[in-house]
Amino acid sequence: MNPDHLILAALFALLLIYGPNKLPQLGNALGKTIKNVRDGMDGVGDDETAIVQDSATDADRQ
Repeated sequence: MNPDHLILAALFALLLIYGPNKLPQLGNALGKTIKNVRDGMDGVGDDETAIVQDSATDADRQ
């Protein structure tokens, strides 16, 4: 089996398990999860930058 066949088999299995009514809800939940992870990863860099900037301004004040 090549990867295309495996993807189709997995989608068919999901259709059998959850039914056609639940698949859009599962896709929506997966999309929101991925968005939250990306936002969280972006937020970590912003927090570190803010800490470095705050410590630099504190050093300038002294």
